[in-house]
Parts: sequence; structure tokens; C-alpha cells
Amino acid sequence: MKIQFNVLDRQYQKFQKEYDKAVLKTLRGGFYVLGPEVDSFEREFAKFVGVKHCVGLASGLDALWIGLKVLGVGPGDSVLVQSNAYIATVMAITMVGAEPIFVEPDENYNMNVDKIEESISNNTKAVIVTHLYGQPTSRMDFVQKICKEHNLYLVEDCAQGHGSRYDGKMTGSFGDIGCFSFYPSKNLGCFGDGGAITTNSEKIANDFRVFRNYGSEKRYYNKVIGTNSRLDELQAALLRVKLKHLKELQDERDSLAKKYLEGIKNPLIKLPLIADKCVPVWHLFVVRCEKRDELIKYLEQNNIQALIHYPVPPHLQEAYRDLGYKKGDFPIAEEYANTVVSLPLYIGMTDEEIEYVIEVINRFEV
Repeated sequence: MKIQFNVLDRQYQKFQKEYDKAVLKTLRGGFYVLGPEVDSFEREFAKFVGVKHCVGLASGLDALWIGLKVLGVGPGDSVLVQSNAYIATVMAITMVGAEPIFVEPDENYNMNVDKIEESISNNTKAVIVTHLYGQPTSRMDFVQKICKEHNLYLVEDCAQGHGSRYDGKMTGSFGDIGCFSFYPSKNLGCFGDGGAITTNSEKIANDFRVFRNYGSEKRYYNKVIGTNSRLDELQAALLRVKLKHLKELQDERDSLAKKYLEGIKNPLIKLPLIADKCVPVWHLFVVRCEKRDELIKYLEQNNIQALIHYPVPPHLQEAYRDLGYKKGDFPIAEEYANTVVSLPLYIGMTDEEIEYVIEVINRFEV
């Protein structure tokens, strides 16, 4: 048996008739950019998250960097970000000319919120929390309180957290903006690139709509120097189908994650934890192993594909060598980079497949 890390076409096959119908309807409608499908998806996704506004964009990275731009973050400002975040989150900060200030993660891989206040300086303009691997950042009410007390913007990186909740409230509804990616592998993924922001601020939403469309509110009249970052009509139509079935899809992911949590008994494998009041969505099922390289090689020998999210923390990436960090500066992020392993978990994964992965992992020894 061969187990791939992800098999995207199975979730397409699950609702194939609906996807095909949505595409044909859009093609025949003759409106392909910022039309009725984008409008409808923005309303539906805002309702899903529990906010007043959603603005569709071309990617999750655009949601982040345009978000900082719209909030007025720029040169001379600093932004707090967790030290094990995906590189795109850090790129968004440097793309607007601001400085990333790294905060170490907690045992759930998200920002250690107890470290936020000590990391704030006179230059701090915003805090970005990343709901990594589909695990919501814990104590979001406490994060909101800190940001309010220090007059900081709160940005949620929800690229992996569609539908995750803290204390009954959806991620993407706590901050000034929530930033989403709809990359195909995401829990709410489209069939290409796509992204969006969510917000309760009408002004922020309007500023995004202007900025994403060449800085234009009225065609050929440009208020600001904007960019071209628009969610595609076809992708919006497909996302509307998937959003309608997202609870069913999430129930399936929950079931698979539960099987891993209950079935993996190997003491060499550290299973993921779930923080108090948090409901994860298992975008990734990430375990840790001190003998990570040996584990991955062993899984490969047994025809199981595992991945690493992520092997190099941002402060040690060659792209950010100019920041002047070195090994040992953020030891928790570095430890995670050396020990995390993401196991296969995808829509359509069979009982036979997941039981095989569990059986193989339980036989791993060094």
C-alpha cells in the first residue's frame, strides 16, 4: 500500500457534479472578474466567520501584506510574529518595510501569548497571530486586551485555520482583520490561488476593495497606488460549493485526527495537544519525534509520504540573513523545526489507509 501525503482529487470527486455545475454556470454567465460569484462568496464567508465584511483577494500572502499596508504599517514600524510561522507571514511584514519581531511559540505551536507584552517596543504597530496547523491561538481574549491597552492592530493569520474556534468564536473574527488563504490544500481550498480578509470595519473593507483593484473605487479614477489582487470568479464559485459542505468535510478530518490520537501509542512520537477552549480543524496533523529523519526514512521505506512544516524557521532562512540572527536565538522554534513531522490526513482517506499509517508508526523503533 502506498500512502501519499495528500490526495486532492478525492474531495473534488466527492462533490464533482456541484463543482462542474458551478464552473459551467460561471462560464456561461460571461462575468469573470469581481462579479456575482465573488459578491456572493464574500457575503457567505463573512457570515460563516461571524463578521460584517469579507473581501476576496488573489492569495493569502496578499491578504497579509495588503492588510498591513491598509492599516498603515510601514518603514520604522515593527510587527510581532511567532518565530515558527510560515515564511509568507514574515514576508508580508518586510514587504511593507516594517521589521519582524519574533516571539517564541507555545506547546501548541502558536504564539506564546505570555511573551507578547515583553516584546512590545515604542515602534510596535501590530501583532500577527498565526493559527498554525489549524490549531487556534489560545487565549485570544487576552491577546485582544493587550493590543487594546497598547493601541496595536491585531492581525490574524488564518491561512490554515478555516473554521477553528476559541471559546466558541471563529478565528478571523477576533482581530482588526483576519487573513485567509484558499490554496488548494487548505481545508477551504479552491482549485488555484485565492485569498480573503474578514473584518468588522466598514472602512477597512472599503480600503481593501479599492486597493485590490489598482487603487480604484471608480473605473479609471485611482485614489491610491494599489495593486491587482482579485479573487477569481471561477474560484469564488467553487469555494461557494465547498463552503456549503465544509462542516461535513471538517467532521471527516476530525474523525481521522481522532483515529491518530487514539491509535498512535509509540512513546517515541509526541502527539499534538489541544489547548483549553480551543477547537482545531486539523489542517495538518503534526507530531514530533527526536529521531525525525529516521522516522521519515522509515515511513518512506513503508511507502508512506510525510512532510515537514517547516524545516527552517524564518530567522535562519537565507532570505532573512540581513536581520542578523543566528542559531540559538529562538531555540523553541529551532527545536520544532528539527522535530516536527506532518502525517497524511486528507479528505477521502480510507480506514484501511489510516490504520496502515498507525500500524507502521507504532512499529517504529531506533
